[in-house]
Amino acid sequence: MNSSDHGFNPAFNMAAIKQVFNEAVERVRMPTPMRLRDLIRQIRAARTATEEREVINKECAYIRSTFREEDSAWRCRNVAKLLYIHMLGYPAHFGQLECLKLIASPRFTDKRIGYLGAMLLLDERQDVHLLITNCLKNDLNSSTQFVVGLALCTLGAIASPEMSRDLAAEVERLMKSPNAYIRKKAALCAYRIVLKVPELMEIFLPATRSLLSEKNHGVLITGVTLITEMCEHSPDTLQHFKKNFSVVLGKGKKSSFKECSQEEIVPNLVRILKNLILAGYSPEHDVSGVSDPFLQVKILRLLRILGRNDAEASEAMNDILAQVATNTETSKNVGNTILYETVLSIMDIKSESGLRVLAVNILGRFLLNNDKNIRYVALNTLLKTVHLDTSAVQRHRTTILECLKDPDVSIRRRALELSFALINSNNVRIMMKELLLFLERSDPEFKAQCSSSIVLAAERYAPNKRWHLDTLLRVLIAAGNYVRDDVVSSTIQLISESVAEQGYVAAQLWRALEQDTCDRQPLTQVATWSIGEYGDTLLYGDVSVGDDPSDIVKVTEEEILDVYQRLLWSPQNSVVTKQYTLLSLTKLSTRFRTNVERIRQMVQQFGSHLHIELQQRGVEFTQLFNSHAHLRPALLERMPPMEVVRRDNGAQQQAQHSAVNGVLDIADVNTDESAINNDSNALLVLLGGSEGVIDTEADQANAKPPASIPSSTDNQDLMDLLGNLDIGSTAPVAVNNMNMNNNVHSTNNNNPLLLDPLGSLGSLSTPTQPLSALTSINPSSDTNCIVAYEKNGLRIMFTLEHGDSPTSISITMAAYNETSMPISEFLFQVAVPKTFQLQMMSPSGTTISSSGSVTQVLRIQNPNKGALRMRMRISYNSGGANVQDQAELNHFPTDWYQ
Repeated sequence: MNSSDHGFNPAFNMAAIKQVFNEAVERVRMPTPMRLRDLIRQIRAARTATEEREVINKECAYIRSTFREEDSAWRCRNVAKLLYIHMLGYPAHFGQLECLKLIASPRFTDKRIGYLGAMLLLDERQDVHLLITNCLKNDLNSSTQFVVGLALCTLGAIASPEMSRDLAAEVERLMKSPNAYIRKKAALCAYRIVLKVPELMEIFLPATRSLLSEKNHGVLITGVTLITEMCEHSPDTLQHFKKNFSVVLGKGKKSSFKECSQEEIVPNLVRILKNLILAGYSPEHDVSGVSDPFLQVKILRLLRILGRNDAEASEAMNDILAQVATNTETSKNVGNTILYETVLSIMDIKSESGLRVLAVNILGRFLLNNDKNIRYVALNTLLKTVHLDTSAVQRHRTTILECLKDPDVSIRRRALELSFALINSNNVRIMMKELLLFLERSDPEFKAQCSSSIVLAAERYAPNKRWHLDTLLRVLIAAGNYVRDDVVSSTIQLISESVAEQGYVAAQLWRALEQDTCDRQPLTQVATWSIGEYGDTLLYGDVSVGDDPSDIVKVTEEEILDVYQRLLWSPQNSVVTKQYTLLSLTKLSTRFRTNVERIRQMVQQFGSHLHIELQQRGVEFTQLFNSHAHLRPALLERMPPMEVVRRDNGAQQQAQHSAVNGVLDIADVNTDESAINNDSNALLVLLGGSEGVIDTEADQANAKPPASIPSSTDNQDLMDLLGNLDIGSTAPVAVNNMNMNNNVHSTNNNNPLLLDPLGSLGSLSTPTQPLSALTSINPSSDTNCIVAYEKNGLRIMFTLEHGDSPTSISITMAAYNETSMPISEFLFQVAVPKTFQLQMMSPSGTTISSSGSVTQVLRIQNPNKGALRMRMRISYNSGGANVQDQAELNHFPTDWYQ
């Protein structure tokens, strides 16, 4: 019989027979390996970790032995078991090459396990992964869609930059495939390649244009995801999609594509989103009654990116955002997710004011949700958007304050930050009442931050001095030992400058000091300082702490000394508290009419104290009662009111922010005695000038840089402070030629005002720039009013007035916002030469509305009547962008100092 009559192919049949024979021999020669389910069962049956390791080590040894055999029939099963062992955390790197062998196999089951193993065991750090490139390229050209899908998934998971460049063209070709399954996988792979190698983005742009015209939701969502990634990481691509978008339509069963029209992307996305909202029930895409929420969220996110800082695009999407916000069901988390993305989009684009109010109201409803995750998201979003529409957020103030009582610590923390952001001059009394209650009941982790934030808010919005002092006193009582040093120093400074309220404060603090204050050390420190300064008003004045006649405080010298005796010898009081108390006790010797001898004996006992600081104070203060007794009344007289530069507290939620809104203070800078009185030299050092003294502008222009530049740590500190300015033709000199003014008064003993001028500059980060790039300022024609700065819609005016003395001048700084957008986080700082004394009062605010303004008072002492020169630093946030700039003002009217 002719074999050709039956279609017999000797070559093919012999190969098949040989393969079957070899597999049979392999099975006979080697025992059947354990199945994966049996291995899982044994591992789960292990009672201890040792037993589990024994099972795994035994199986790994068997798998290693089978890998040594070529053409193993059980390779697929063994690799599957090895992957499970890898998932348990045991080493499985010896199976990497076996995965490559499975990938090269023509059988789909082998490829599936091989590609899975490659994704788990290989990454771009392994050299072995380079061997897989050819296999991936072959499978990307396979006629089987599932093989192509496996290759695309693996490429997206383990692609290195080199592999991405080699196969990007193949992926781009597959994005145009007529098969929707392959297009979806290719778009996802392109997304991962763009993340890995952003410069390959241009390759995928033409193919990406067709994705938004897809009817298949899977392809559509991957296309939106890919476009979102491109727009986020490439401004050029963002502008490309904003300008035009090519709609590509498919026709016929073969789905041949061609470019047919030009259409903007935003209306196209709006149309898709509108169809999703108005679409009826679709079992394929419905999730809890919402049509494809995943696609809606992706589209909303892309709209947010396209509408940011684009009024035209924002106008096109306002209506659809309003429809989504009003028509989405909120009974399920699916609807809440869509609403959350809608709120973010409304707040991020240039939306209408009514739409912003609607978004804030949605977040207000979220605050009433029983799900704590939704409440947290709402608080976090309100905190980010409160500066955009404060009045709308204020309507939900009661709900926000209720969140302070939430059992979840994360919700309480966010609610606390948002509460401080809502404080203004109109609601400060109500807000402070609630926040003080929270401070009294809060956990210790909240007390430090909350107390500092309350102090900052009270300093800015206090309606009167007495209310301010009462608030600080309640903070000291409620926060206890968790009060920071800045609260102690702020309270002492306020008491010092509130002359009319000093007796009232001393009486209030005495009442608190009579009780056990071992758990309130900061309160004890403030109380002893106040009683030491104003104890005479407490003793000999009829001080009342209330309206009732019974509220008049009556105290004797003996009662005060008994309390001081308890404080000084209590082992529970800190050394710092005892230092405050000992200094206060010494001062009381000049306030008391009797009992001076008892005070001397109490102070003398500390002359032999074990702690060196207390011993030093005891010895020194004792001398004021003995050989230097005639100096004691003058040395210990009442301190004058303190005037210090307070920290900027415009953003209460940033209580730990240490930037000073005012004088650029430098402490402990060594000063060269020969240069102290040299105003010109000091100013040149401040501005980074040359070492020599330059008297005229002509000399300055002709001056040559020195041959060598002095180097010192102080010089580096100053250059860091002023932004490492590159002076160009001039070179900086050592800082020991000048010393910038520092008006923060602090002494070692009698003024425990704890301020850290150097630490307050830790957050300054102004970009470096040459002096020639700084804004040059010229005065206006009015000698009383100077245009100090005008740039980017921000105008700063200086109004000059004579001060209390012939050598003093008062400057009122007014910053005007001439743009259409509000300015937030406004920070104005000034540096002057050492021969001047500069004091900056607290600003009227840190947020400047459109066409609004803020003011700040500068007081300058000029004892030498020299020409004033000033370096300014301005920083603010406008439209989400941080702006920092520096300017020099050196043409003040000279007749003001004559």
